[in-house]
Amino acid sequence: MKSVISAMFLGIAVVLAQPVFAADKPAAKPVQAAEKSLYERLGGVFAIAAVVDHFSDAVVKNPIVGKTSKNPALREYYAKNMDRLPGHKVMRTLWVCAATGGPFKYTPTKPGKTELGLEEAHRGLKISPDEFDEVAAELGRTLDFVKVPPREKKEVLAVFAAHKNEVTAGYKAK
Repeated sequence: MKSVISAMFLGIAVVLAQPVFAADKPAAKPVQAAEKSLYERLGGVFAIAAVVDHFSDAVVKNPIVGKTSKNPALREYYAKNMDRLPGHKVMRTLWVCAATGGPFKYTPTKPGKTELGLEEAHRGLKISPDEFDEVAAELGRTLDFVKVPPREKKEVLAVFAAHKNEVTAGYKAK
């Protein structure tokens, strides 16, 4: 009986002493939080949707790339498809969310060569490199209007610029 009680006390002593032994070990390095994605730094889907809403309206009004553009394909598109603008805003929002690391999946109506490829959706519009640059400038003005910080603005514009060859593919195919 005495040996059973001694064994119980020994077991209790070992259990109680474990935190002391653990404290003797070197502390683990603190885990550094991963940097937030661009999507998160932009404020998520609702902030992105507000930017896309303003940007989309500004593009339509822009004299170089909007409904009064010298590009006949763009003029015709706007003349026949303004009722599709709300849907375009949804698709653009999903695209930006996906392209900036957000949780939403973009499924194009006209798939390109990559998951976020834009060449087929824009091919018929025959968008020139200069017109693309004007759309990028409009995006920059929108980002300034909603006060996106410089770092995030630069990153958004880089994401957009990475698709210039796709968007202008129809122009190059003349």
